[in-house]
Amino acid sequence: MPIMLLVPENGWNLGFTKVKFLSQEDYLHPKEQENTDITEIIADIDTTMVATDIDSLIQHQNGSNGDVGEPTGGEFDEDASTDLQFADSGKENLHNFFVKLANVASKRGKISMQHYGDSQLEGDRMTSYIRQKIQTQFGGNGPGLIPATNVYNTFTFKQTFSDNFKRYTAFGGAKLENRMYGAMASASRFTPEYTLDSLLTLDSLTEQTGWIEFGPSAVAYSRAKVYNNVKMHYNSCVAPTLLRVYQDGAVIHEEQLIEDGGQHSVKLSFASTPSKLKYEFTGKISPNICAFSLEGDYGVQVSNIAMRGSSGTVFNRIKNNTLRTMFSETNTQLVIMQFGGNSVPFFKDSSGVTGYANWFKSQMRTVKNSMPGAMIVVIGPSDMSHLNEGIYETYKFLPFCVAEMKRVTLESGGAFWSLYAAMGGRNSMPSWVEKGLAGKDYIHFSNGGAKFASQMFYDAFIAEYAKWKSQNN
Repeated sequence: MPIMLLVPENGWNLGFTKVKFLSQEDYLHPKEQENTDITEIIADIDTTMVATDIDSLIQHQNGSNGDVGEPTGGEFDEDASTDLQFADSGKENLHNFFVKLANVASKRGKISMQHYGDSQLEGDRMTSYIRQKIQTQFGGNGPGLIPATNVYNTFTFKQTFSDNFKRYTAFGGAKLENRMYGAMASASRFTPEYTLDSLLTLDSLTEQTGWIEFGPSAVAYSRAKVYNNVKMHYNSCVAPTLLRVYQDGAVIHEEQLIEDGGQHSVKLSFASTPSKLKYEFTGKISPNICAFSLEGDYGVQVSNIAMRGSSGTVFNRIKNNTLRTMFSETNTQLVIMQFGGNSVPFFKDSSGVTGYANWFKSQMRTVKNSMPGAMIVVIGPSDMSHLNEGIYETYKFLPFCVAEMKRVTLESGGAFWSLYAAMGGRNSMPSWVEKGLAGKDYIHFSNGGAKFASQMFYDAFIAEYAKWKSQNN
């Protein structure tokens, strides 16, 4: 007689260990892997796109003629396989953004979109595709904001930095005591934070030099690898700090950074895309270097802000004046918040999901208060699978998490896009893995899968724009 006939349904507890066997039902009728058919979903996605062709103090004389950023346009369609979802307030906010988007190139203005997310965004995988499509249609060049010190592999730009530069983040790892991270939720310093007093004086500290070097990547999308305006965003400068900027080994700019502790930027422009630029800092107390922004003269900047391990509940940890000032300096008019996946595996019941959604709603409130009048679009989590008795299944509370995130987004006047539904819904992830569109962790997209997901989001976004445009012509 098989042993499972003698075993209780929930197994035996042996001290701190539970021993389980196949149930009689599972023995007689074993579970089979359920894979949602995604054939039609991926067949309808057009990912064709023009890709990449691999190819006293000194004051920099800005060289831009103001012409970098012209759109090349293209056709767009009111139909898409998925939809943005919103309430009346969200529709009004989205249409207000479309007005700015439609006129930015003709007015030779500049607006920014910030794409925040978890590790699905690392390496600029999803954002890079969305950026290329947006900038081709509406104008703009360059990758927008990049971290002061990048720790993720990315094909969009090249960067190195000195060993004494340390990264601080609002979402994991080392933290800034003053919480002045800025819009990228991270900053870097070449010295620790110091508080000067009678015991610790400036004279007691040793002068240090740190440097950050970056340049265009030959394998970036065509719009991202062309830029001619470079801004450095910094704050918390409380002691003399000399900045020298080098190009091809020669100093092209020198500046004493402003010592009032506030949020500032250093702006340089060029006649064409500069070769590698090296920013060298000399001082006894490092400022927070929040980000660099690589831009054209006009159009749309679309920044990738990946926060590994984050569930999007970090915005209240950022000193609001630095967030607000950087949003203002970059003229941020739309924020995409792509989160939820890092919380899904830890939900124990529905109340945990609702609690997370309400906390996420408070983060949207913080973002909206930091950029009055701007639009928020939330991308919910993808399908994710866990192994249950040899079968990969969608996490139990993932669909409810998607529903709750949609609820709070619509209540907040934002727009919601369900990546989970776009993929095919329940148990679609195994099919994405099977087709090479996601990794063997059954969580993260492959580079090809990221393109498919990005195209589906862009199609939904541009379909709403097309509907708005047809109604307003």
